[in-house]
Amino acid sequence: MSMGSVLVVSNDACTTKVLSASMQQLAMSPEVCVEASAALGLLSQRKFEAVMVDLQLGDQARAVLEKIRVSPSNRTAVIFTISDSDAETAAAFKSGSNFVLRRPLSPASIDRSLKVAYGLIVRERRRYFRCPVEIPTEVRRPGMQVVQGKALNISEGGIAIASSVSLKTGVQVRVEFILPERESQFAVESTICWCSEGCFGLQFTSLPPHLASELQEWLSRRLEESLPASVADKFRKSDKI
Repeated sequence: MSMGSVLVVSNDACTTKVLSASMQQLAMSPEVCVEASAALGLLSQRKFEAVMVDLQLGDQARAVLEKIRVSPSNRTAVIFTISDSDAETAAAFKSGSNFVLRRPLSPASIDRSLKVAYGLIVRERRRYFRCPVEIPTEVRRPGMQVVQGKALNISEGGIAIASSVSLKTGVQVRVEFILPERESQFAVESTICWCSEGCFGLQFTSLPPHLASELQEWLSRRLEESLPASVADKFRKSDKI
Protein backbone atom coordinates (compact mmCIF):
# COMPACT_ATOMS: atom_id res chain seq x y z
CA MET A 1 0.00 0.00 0.00
CA SER A 2 1.21 3.52 -0.81
CA MET A 3 1.80 5.99 2.00
CA GLY A 4 0.77 8.71 -0.40
CA SER A 5 0.49 9.73 -4.05
CA VAL A 6 2.88 12.45 -5.16
CA LEU A 7 2.47 14.44 -8.38
CA VAL A 8 5.88 15.37 -9.82
CA VAL A 9 5.80 18.14 -12.45
CA SER A 10 9.15 18.39 -14.26
CA ASN A 11 10.57 17.82 -17.73
CA ASP A 12 14.05 17.08 -16.38
CA ALA A 13 14.58 13.31 -16.57
CA CYS A 14 17.45 13.30 -14.06
CA THR A 15 15.35 15.23 -11.55
CA THR A 16 12.33 12.96 -11.83
CA LYS A 17 14.51 9.85 -11.59
CA VAL A 18 16.22 10.82 -8.34
CA LEU A 19 12.98 12.12 -6.80
CA SER A 20 11.09 8.94 -7.67
CA ALA A 21 13.80 6.71 -6.22
CA SER A 22 13.78 8.59 -2.90
CA MET A 23 9.98 8.58 -2.64
CA GLN A 24 9.71 4.87 -3.29
CA GLN A 25 11.95 4.23 -0.27
CA LEU A 26 9.16 5.75 1.85
CA ALA A 27 6.34 3.88 0.09
CA MET A 28 5.22 7.00 -1.78
CA SER A 29 3.86 6.61 -5.31
CA PRO A 30 5.17 9.23 -7.76
CA GLU A 31 3.13 10.29 -10.80
CA VAL A 32 5.39 12.17 -13.23
CA CYS A 33 4.10 14.83 -15.63
CA VAL A 34 6.52 16.48 -18.03
CA GLU A 35 3.94 19.04 -19.14
CA ALA A 36 1.91 21.38 -16.97
CA SER A 37 -1.26 20.75 -18.98
CA ALA A 38 -1.25 17.08 -18.00
CA ALA A 39 -0.60 17.99 -14.35
CA LEU A 40 -3.50 20.46 -14.33
CA GLY A 41 -5.79 17.73 -15.61
CA LEU A 42 -4.71 15.29 -12.91
CA LEU A 43 -5.19 17.88 -10.17
CA SER A 44 -8.81 18.21 -11.30
CA GLN A 45 -9.37 14.44 -11.28
CA ARG A 46 -7.36 12.94 -8.43
CA LYS A 47 -6.26 13.46 -4.86
CA PHE A 48 -2.51 13.76 -4.13
CA GLU A 49 -0.92 13.87 -0.69
CA ALA A 50 1.97 15.96 -2.07
CA VAL A 51 2.91 17.83 -5.24
CA MET A 52 6.45 18.60 -6.45
CA VAL A 53 6.80 21.40 -9.03
CA ASP A 54 10.01 22.21 -10.92
CA LEU A 55 10.37 25.99 -11.19
CA GLN A 56 12.41 25.54 -14.38
CA LEU A 57 9.00 25.27 -16.08
CA GLY A 58 8.51 29.01 -15.52
CA ASP A 59 4.95 30.22 -16.11
CA GLN A 60 3.77 26.62 -16.37
CA ALA A 61 5.06 25.97 -12.84
CA ARG A 62 3.20 29.02 -11.54
CA ALA A 63 0.01 27.81 -13.21
CA VAL A 64 0.31 24.47 -11.42
CA LEU A 65 0.91 26.15 -8.05
CA GLU A 66 -2.14 28.36 -8.57
CA LYS A 67 -4.25 25.32 -9.47
CA ILE A 68 -3.23 23.51 -6.28
CA ARG A 69 -4.40 26.43 -4.12
CA VAL A 70 -7.92 26.37 -5.61
CA SER A 71 -8.30 22.61 -6.06
CA PRO A 72 -11.08 21.27 -3.76
CA SER A 73 -9.26 17.98 -3.18
CA ASN A 74 -5.62 19.14 -3.33
CA ARG A 75 -5.50 22.55 -1.68
CA THR A 76 -4.18 20.96 1.55
CA ALA A 77 -1.57 18.84 -0.25
CA VAL A 78 2.06 19.25 0.87
CA ILE A 79 3.81 21.37 -1.77
CA PHE A 80 7.48 21.01 -2.75
CA THR A 81 9.17 23.23 -5.32
CA ILE A 82 12.51 22.64 -7.02
CA SER A 83 14.62 25.77 -7.14
CA ASP A 84 17.84 26.93 -8.85
CA SER A 85 18.46 30.16 -6.93
CA ASP A 86 17.86 32.11 -3.74
CA ALA A 87 15.40 34.36 -5.60
CA GLU A 88 13.39 31.34 -6.79
CA THR A 89 13.43 29.88 -3.29
CA ALA A 90 12.05 33.09 -1.77
CA ALA A 91 9.37 33.32 -4.46
CA ALA A 92 8.44 29.66 -3.92
CA PHE A 93 7.77 30.13 -0.21
CA LYS A 94 5.80 33.29 -0.96
CA SER A 95 3.60 31.38 -3.41
CA GLY A 96 2.70 28.78 -0.80
CA SER A 97 5.36 26.10 -1.08
CA ASN A 98 5.88 24.12 2.15
CA PHE A 99 9.36 22.89 1.20
CA VAL A 100 11.97 23.88 -1.38
CA LEU A 101 14.45 21.42 -2.88
CA ARG A 102 17.52 23.29 -4.06
CA ARG A 103 19.60 22.16 -6.99
CA PRO A 104 21.94 20.37 -7.33
CA LEU A 105 19.69 17.58 -6.03
CA SER A 106 21.11 14.50 -4.38
CA PRO A 107 19.52 11.44 -2.75
CA ALA A 108 20.78 12.67 0.65
CA SER A 109 19.29 16.18 0.32
CA ILE A 110 15.97 14.83 -0.96
CA ASP A 111 15.79 12.25 1.83
CA ARG A 112 16.36 14.96 4.45
CA SER A 113 13.48 17.05 3.10
CA LEU A 114 11.15 14.08 2.74
CA LYS A 115 11.80 12.95 6.31
CA VAL A 116 11.03 16.44 7.62
CA ALA A 117 7.85 16.54 5.53
CA TYR A 118 6.81 12.96 6.28
CA GLY A 119 4.63 13.82 9.26
CA LEU A 120 2.60 16.28 7.16
CA ILE A 121 2.24 13.75 4.35
CA VAL A 122 1.13 11.07 6.83
CA ARG A 123 -1.56 13.34 8.26
CA GLU A 124 -2.74 14.32 4.78
CA ARG A 125 -2.96 10.64 3.82
CA ARG A 126 -4.95 9.85 6.95
CA ARG A 127 -7.46 12.63 6.26
CA TYR A 128 -8.58 10.87 3.07
CA PHE A 129 -7.84 7.28 4.09
CA ARG A 130 -10.93 5.08 3.68
CA CYS A 131 -10.47 2.07 5.90
CA PRO A 132 -12.41 -1.10 4.96
CA VAL A 133 -14.46 -2.23 7.93
CA GLU A 134 -17.45 -4.47 8.64
CA ILE A 135 -19.44 -3.31 11.66
CA PRO A 136 -23.18 -3.04 12.32
CA THR A 137 -24.67 0.44 12.06
CA GLU A 138 -27.97 2.12 12.85
CA VAL A 139 -29.17 5.23 11.02
CA ARG A 140 -31.81 7.28 12.85
CA ARG A 141 -34.00 10.24 11.98
CA PRO A 142 -37.05 11.64 13.78
CA GLY A 143 -40.18 10.15 12.28
CA MET A 144 -38.24 7.50 10.38
CA GLN A 145 -37.83 3.83 11.20
CA VAL A 146 -34.32 2.89 12.28
CA VAL A 147 -32.28 1.73 9.28
CA GLN A 148 -30.05 -1.24 10.01
CA GLY A 149 -26.92 -1.63 7.92
CA LYS A 150 -23.29 -2.69 7.80
CA ALA A 151 -20.40 -0.30 7.33
CA LEU A 152 -18.23 -0.84 4.23
CA ASN A 153 -15.53 1.71 4.98
CA ILE A 154 -14.90 4.71 7.22
CA SER A 155 -12.76 7.83 7.08
CA GLU A 156 -12.27 10.92 9.23
CA GLY A 157 -15.09 12.60 7.34
CA GLY A 158 -17.70 9.94 6.80
CA ILE A 159 -18.84 6.35 6.44
CA ALA A 160 -20.22 4.14 3.65
CA ILE A 161 -22.99 1.73 4.63
CA ALA A 162 -24.57 -1.27 2.90
CA SER A 163 -28.32 -1.53 3.49
CA SER A 164 -31.45 -2.84 1.81
CA VAL A 165 -33.17 0.48 2.57
CA SER A 166 -32.86 3.36 0.10
CA LEU A 167 -32.40 6.90 1.43
CA LYS A 168 -32.36 10.27 -0.29
CA THR A 169 -29.32 12.52 -0.57
CA GLY A 170 -29.34 15.62 1.57
CA VAL A 171 -31.29 14.00 4.41
CA GLN A 172 -29.98 14.78 7.92
CA VAL A 173 -29.58 11.67 10.10
CA ARG A 174 -27.67 10.30 13.09
CA VAL A 175 -25.49 7.25 12.56
CA GLU A 176 -24.54 5.00 15.46
CA PHE A 177 -21.73 2.42 15.55
CA ILE A 178 -18.82 1.04 17.59
CA LEU A 179 -15.36 0.73 16.06
CA PRO A 180 -13.69 -2.71 16.14
CA GLU A 181 -11.68 -3.34 19.32
CA ARG A 182 -13.17 -0.22 20.92
CA GLU A 183 -15.94 0.39 23.44
CA SER A 184 -17.01 3.98 22.71
CA GLN A 185 -20.47 4.37 21.20
CA PHE A 186 -20.35 6.73 18.23
CA ALA A 187 -23.56 8.72 17.64
CA VAL A 188 -22.75 11.20 14.90
CA GLU A 189 -24.94 13.76 13.17
CA SER A 190 -24.49 13.24 9.44
CA THR A 191 -25.80 14.07 5.97
CA ILE A 192 -26.51 11.49 3.27
CA CYS A 193 -24.19 12.61 0.46
CA TRP A 194 -24.59 9.80 -2.08
CA CYS A 195 -26.77 6.77 -2.71
CA SER A 196 -26.58 3.78 -5.01
CA GLU A 197 -28.29 0.42 -5.14
CA GLY A 198 -27.70 -1.37 -1.85
CA CYS A 199 -25.53 1.26 -0.17
CA PHE A 200 -25.19 4.95 0.70
CA GLY A 201 -22.57 7.35 2.04
CA LEU A 202 -22.77 9.68 5.03
CA GLN A 203 -20.72 12.79 5.66
CA PHE A 204 -20.15 13.54 9.34
CA THR A 205 -21.40 17.01 10.22
CA SER A 206 -20.96 17.04 13.99
CA LEU A 207 -18.31 14.78 15.52
CA PRO A 208 -17.47 15.56 19.19
CA PRO A 209 -13.75 16.29 19.74
CA HIS A 210 -13.12 13.22 21.92
CA LEU A 211 -14.70 10.93 19.32
CA ALA A 212 -12.84 12.68 16.49
CA SER A 213 -9.55 12.00 18.32
CA GLU A 214 -10.47 8.38 18.89
CA LEU A 215 -11.39 7.90 15.23
CA GLN A 216 -8.14 9.53 14.07
CA GLU A 217 -6.09 7.30 16.37
CA TRP A 218 -7.95 4.19 15.20
CA LEU A 219 -7.46 5.11 11.54
CA SER A 220 -3.77 5.79 12.17
CA ARG A 221 -3.33 2.29 13.55
CA ARG A 222 -5.09 0.72 10.59
CA LEU A 223 -3.06 2.78 8.15
CA GLU A 224 0.16 1.76 9.89
CA GLU A 225 -0.81 -1.92 9.80
CA SER A 226 -1.26 -1.78 6.03
CA LEU A 227 2.31 -0.59 5.40
CA PRO A 228 5.56 -2.56 5.03
CA ALA A 229 7.37 -2.93 8.36
CA SER A 230 10.27 -0.71 7.27
CA VAL A 231 7.90 2.14 6.41
CA ALA A 232 5.61 1.56 9.39
CA ASP A 233 8.51 2.37 11.70
CA LYS A 234 8.92 5.77 9.99
CA PHE A 235 5.13 6.23 10.19
CA ARG A 236 5.08 5.72 13.95
CA LYS A 237 7.81 8.30 14.46
CA SER A 238 6.28 10.86 12.08
CA ASP A 239 2.71 10.57 13.32
CA LYS A 240 3.87 11.67 16.81
CA ILE A 241 5.30 14.93 15.50
